[in-house]
Amino acid sequence: MTSKRNSILSLVLAGVAGLAVGSLVPVFNATFAAAATRHAKTVEAERFVMVDGQGTPRAVMQVIGGDAVIAMYDASGADRTELRVNADGRAVLGFFDEAGRKRVAIGANAKGKAGVGIYGPNGKQAAGLAVSPEGEVGLTLLDSNRGTARVGLGVASNGAPALALFDQNGKDRGEFYVSADGTPGLALADPKGKTIAGLPATQPTAPSQVSH
Repeated sequence: MTSKRNSILSLVLAGVAGLAVGSLVPVFNATFAAAATRHAKTVEAERFVMVDGQGTPRAVMQVIGGDAVIAMYDASGADRTELRVNADGRAVLGFFDEAGRKRVAIGANAKGKAGVGIYGPNGKQAAGLAVSPEGEVGLTLLDSNRGTARVGLGVASNGAPALALFDQNGKDRGEFYVSADGTPGLALADPKGKTIAGLPATQPTAPSQVSH
């Protein structure tokens, strides 16, 4: 009995499904066909504005001076997110706080350098991660009160890593590195950049391998 019941139920469900599809498809097709004749295939303008139910602008898409921009606002009208592509190919995605200060920026320039910047509550950069077209990678930590680099960690295009420490004026004062051939080294410098101590003593320890 159960088997027969399942068979009948399956048959009924199949019939209902078939009826629904058979009756609705012509309606859907007619609706889509009518809509296709009504709407424009392409809409062209220099500026589009999206508003909420109260008429407050919440998003804008526009072209300004050669830059293509999409901006999104919170309910109070503060600009919180922007995606901008410059005429020369630079692209940046930015996030802002309620006062309009930049907090995070993600971007790439026309020459292939890509990076992420993180900013403090005062709008000054606190950290940055960048990758060059040549494959160099650098992480920089900054004094967000002064905007100067204090710590740099990087890997050169040949695979050599380095750690650099900077003073309050952003001057490179100490480095620990490992050269491409595996030789470790340590270098200390005065405020003018002159090496005052280093290991190994026979190997030059001049310029920093970490860009900032």
